[in-house]
Amino acid sequence: QLVESGGGSVQAGGSLRLSCVASGYIVSGGCMAWFRQAPGKEREGVAGRCTYGGTVYTDSVKGRFTISRDIAKNTVYLQMDALKPEDTAVYYCAAKEGYGCNRWSAYNSWGQGTQVTVS
Repeated sequence: QLVESGGGSVQAGGSLRLSCVASGYIVSGGCMAWFRQAPGKEREGVAGRCTYGGTVYTDSVKGRFTISRDIAKNTVYLQMDALKPEDTAVYYCAAKEGYGCNRWSAYNSWGQGTQVTVS
């Protein structure tokens, strides 16, 4: 089970940190990622944390978003800085086993989502 928190409303240029607590899944044992879905758009992969520790980001968030994990807390974070109105979306935490953290279509465990609104 993946449970997200930390969404909310913020002005452009502001920051938010999303958290994803994993139960029944060890965050160090596979790939963890954050996706987002804006109204009328398809869900897209935003950031991935690979099994070996590497990270991947979609181009639109590079330099602004940072994905990290706390193995002791079995939690994955998404630090979002310099937020823009186009970052407004429901953000989902996701997980999968194995390698290839940028294989967005392979993620098969999902949280319920948390809304992020940037005005």
